[in-house]
Amino acid sequence: MADQTRTHHEMISRDSTQAHPKARQMVKAATAVTAGGSLLVLSGLTLAGTVIALTVATPLLVIFSPVLVPAVITVTLIITGFLASGGFGIAAITAFSWLYRHMTGSGSERIDNARMKVGSRAQDTKFGQHNIGVHQQQAQHAS
Repeated sequence: MADQTRTHHEMISRDSTQAHPKARQMVKAATAVTAGGSLLVLSGLTLAGTVIALTVATPLLVIFSPVLVPAVITVTLIITGFLASGGFGIAAITAFSWLYRHMTGSGSERIDNARMKVGSRAQDTKFGQHNIGVHQQQAQHAS
């Protein structure tokens, strides 16, 4: 029964898509035209608002430029200074934290383990390359 029902539903959905393909395409086209037209109108309004705002603001910027330019430079320098100070402070706290962990021994074990792993990998690579060279030389001498 379930197989018959599933087949019946598949037949209904298959028949409905085949019977009205033009209607489905028309709905897609209408949706696309509506969305595209709305976005185009919104884009035009934004452009017009930007041009009007720039036209109104330009004389004010020219009149106040002797005040605004140094003010912008000052604010930029102040913000840059605060950001640099915060960054250096975070770097110092991180360095002191690492130093404390290293001196108390909580971080030194991890560093020693990492150092041992790197050293063992380097030895593996070194001896691996040496063994490969020996095998190649033996193969060349044998032939």
